[in-house]
Amino acid sequence: MTCSRPKHRYPNGRHRWERYRHAMSSAGWYLRRNLHRRIFFLLGASILVTALVMMALSYFATPDANWHREAARVRSFVAGEFALVWKDPSARDALAKRMADELDLDLTLKNADSHTVQAFGPAACKHPAATVPIAAGAETIGFVDVCFDRARGTRPFQFVGALFVLWVMLWGASGALARRLTRPYSELARVAREIGAGKLSSRFQLPWRRGMDEARVLADAINDMATRIERQMGDQRELLAAVSHEIRTPLSRIRLVAELLRGELGAGKSAVAAKALDELDREVIEIDALVSELLASSRLDFAALRVHPLDPADVATRALDRAGLPASLLQLDVTATKFEADATLVARALANLLANANAHAGGVDALRVREADGRIVFEVLDHGPGFAPGEEAKAFESFYQRPGAEAREKGSLGLGLTLVKRIAVAHGGTAFAVNRERGGASVGIRLPRAAVAP
Repeated sequence: MTCSRPKHRYPNGRHRWERYRHAMSSAGWYLRRNLHRRIFFLLGASILVTALVMMALSYFATPDANWHREAARVRSFVAGEFALVWKDPSARDALAKRMADELDLDLTLKNADSHTVQAFGPAACKHPAATVPIAAGAETIGFVDVCFDRARGTRPFQFVGALFVLWVMLWGASGALARRLTRPYSELARVAREIGAGKLSSRFQLPWRRGMDEARVLADAINDMATRIERQMGDQRELLAAVSHEIRTPLSRIRLVAELLRGELGAGKSAVAAKALDELDREVIEIDALVSELLASSRLDFAALRVHPLDPADVATRALDRAGLPASLLQLDVTATKFEADATLVARALANLLANANAHAGGVDALRVREADGRIVFEVLDHGPGFAPGEEAKAFESFYQRPGAEAREKGSLGLGLTLVKRIAVAHGGTAFAVNRERGGASVGIRLPRAAVAP
């Protein structure tokens, strides 16, 4: 039997686990998605089946053939002995008591009408193995109910009880064994997830045991890989910092040379030279801004966040000052609560939000800082036309530019808001863009008070 798995439900090669989950029952998914669980239940089922087979074999394959012969002899002996003394109550009771004691029997004496006369033995014979008729000639004068073995009726239950206790003990041992077998792989999965999330310092941590197995070899390989990746990332960070410094130095010199040329030409400079110098100045500013964006983006790529407690009001005030905007644009609706974040990256995000409003949205109306659902919200309100339907999400896509907008001429590459979103996500927050009721838009970020550990 095969299960159809429609591909359109899992675009872009979505995880195979999702296909498996929909193809299985709930019980099958519960058992198969965890190796420790599979081993645990498989061993428990194997022990139970083995015990049941042993019980069946012991019951059907090894019957006690002598028991039936012994039972027949006892019936014949009891009938003959009691026939001799049945009409003498004292002799009959003495015989019954001696048989019960010496032969380990439970006896119940009944008259010819099957009414109980006397019972002998420590246990009542409720379920007799045999009822022996006592005859005097052709006349039946009484009956004797015989329980041949008092322990015989309880042995199966004792056996099943002992077997159940043994099964529970073995299954508990199988659980410990399954956990020991699967723990290295659970630890490896944890390390792989943390490395994939950017925590390159994560390592396989299990106590060393004797011998070498596949899990240990794989763990050593992953630890070595993580060490090499962490070292390479560190080297790349240092290289990027050095390269960015080397690029910014000549850019500063070019801007200085352009200013000197503009001063040397004076008022008699030609329109062509003035336009060339202005164009050169814009290109230098654009390259410098691009280098800043790449540096901030590289810190996110390399998980190089430096998280510190920050004052939201102070952060917003500094952002307005660096953007050359008056402090009167700041709207505070927060308490003195601090939040944890990377000061450099948060400053870059606010700078990009303010620059975006100035360049493409008619200018900044206000920088509002507020609290919502335990998060610190920074949002820039602008004077622009707002977003077209469906454009709010596209605003954070890389290289996105509004249709018909002359963004490229204003030095925009469409990376500013993309970086804003990445900074928010790196801190465990989100970025948003919505239209305001009275015109304009609100673009900002929501940051948790405690940032995600890098």
